[in-house]
Amino acid sequence: MARLGEAPFIHPDCQINEATFGAYVEIGQGSRIHNARFGDYSYCDRYADIANAEIGKFANIAAFARIGPTDHPMDQPSLHHFLYRSPDYFDDAEADAGFFEKRAARLAHIGHDTWIGHGAVIRPEVRIGHGAVVASMAVVTHDVDPYQIVAGIPAKPLRARFARPIAERLMALGWWDWEHAVLRARLDDFRAMPTEAFLEKYEGA
Repeated sequence: MARLGEAPFIHPDCQINEATFGAYVEIGQGSRIHNARFGDYSYCDRYADIANAEIGKFANIAAFARIGPTDHPMDQPSLHHFLYRSPDYFDDAEADAGFFEKRAARLAHIGHDTWIGHGAVIRPEVRIGHGAVVASMAVVTHDVDPYQIVAGIPAKPLRARFARPIAERLMALGWWDWEHAVLRARLDDFRAMPTEAFLEKYEGA
């Protein structure tokens, strides 16, 4: 088991480019991370592919998930790389910098304490709300409300994790911003207490 700390724990065979990581972050074997920021305590399992994304805190990203998959230029005469990765094909051509800038700006946003299931795909510019769950193999093309569970192709709501008043209280509590020592001190309550009792104990604490 990895002992996590301030520096990210990056497993072998990863490709990391233009990425920043908070504390207690783990990147699974063979994952590819480009133009992404991970909040504290977030992790991805093996062979995740994450590009152009803002990942909140405590995000749980399963193996083979893909976040922010890049698009091809569908409104131009060709979809192919030669249009924008032109130096790969022509000695005297430059890359299409504007295309890459536009692509990099289309960020996917993953909220705090989310669960992105095995093989799920989150499209560019989609927002996954805090506490939401994306089922395995789902393809998410639209925003997902906080504490909503979605599944399917394209993903549709299945049910809420919690009733709306409980979800709103959890977001107001914002436990994901607690200090590391506070999380440790309250670990037993995280494990044992029902959510509503947990809220009653720590709201206003």
